[in-house]
Amino acid sequence: MDELQTVLIVDDVRTNNLVMAQCLKGLYQIREASNGHDCLREARRYPLPSLILLDVIMPVLDGYEVCRLLKSDPVTADIPVIFVTAKDADEDEQKGLELGAVDYITKPIRPAIVRARVSTHVQLKQHRDKLQFMALHDQLTGLYNRRYFQESAEQRLAKVCRNTSHLSVVMIDVDHFKKINDEHGHDKGDMVLQQLAALLKANTRREDVVARIGGEEFVILMDCALEAATYRSQRLLHLIVDMCPAGLKISCSLGVVQANAKHPDFSYWLKRADQAVYQAKSRGRNCVVVAGDETSVLLEEPSL
Repeated sequence: MDELQTVLIVDDVRTNNLVMAQCLKGLYQIREASNGHDCLREARRYPLPSLILLDVIMPVLDGYEVCRLLKSDPVTADIPVIFVTAKDADEDEQKGLELGAVDYITKPIRPAIVRARVSTHVQLKQHRDKLQFMALHDQLTGLYNRRYFQESAEQRLAKVCRNTSHLSVVMIDVDHFKKINDEHGHDKGDMVLQQLAALLKANTRREDVVARIGGEEFVILMDCALEAATYRSQRLLHLIVDMCPAGLKISCSLGVVQANAKHPDFSYWLKRADQAVYQAKSRGRNCVVVAGDETSVLLEEPSL
């Protein structure tokens, strides 16, 4: 059963909140706020609301100002807002829509109209979210795709160049993947990639960016120095050896490099990580190679 979407109802009159909640009872998860400040806080709380029903006339922060603040915050900017108000002049509706609201419901409310409009905009939000997910994620594994990875990498490298924070790149290539496809079929090969992706996602931090950038190539951006990235790469290598995706024993070759401000073009660091993977392949596969400024270091190889 699909989880109910969340609707945030905001009105400084408790009775109005109760009436609106009753209209939507059983159809959505309902959260409530009684003023603008509470709305801004609730809107940022996970799971983020799929829709906000926002009163216009409220003390301290009116609905228009709350909407402006919501739309200026990257966390809440994509949450659709429907104004619910007794103000029914054309200029009031125009003002609300210009601030970014998607609809305007006048009081006294009609339950059927409320349900219909909420349903429409929640479905539109789900559709937009799905399209956005598809644009940024690999369809087979659900990891980020090359496009998102590249954008994120360039932003993080710019941060490294500004304030000397750490950024390491780990590239992972499945050994003998063509042989897996040839001997066991592409369906098995896809299962290997999916289960490997799940392992990488489960064993990295929330702030890491894990992406599939080619057929059997994966890459991880880690906000840490080389020593920590190397340790974590070794741990991943051992986990991969033990996992047996689709009932098959597999291994991977990993290349690790720490980016710095000497080369502000991220493609340079991605190439260095790729070269380290190539060296891991040439040294027998199933190992981690760390790329330094001038040399590469071969790390422990787990037994298959």
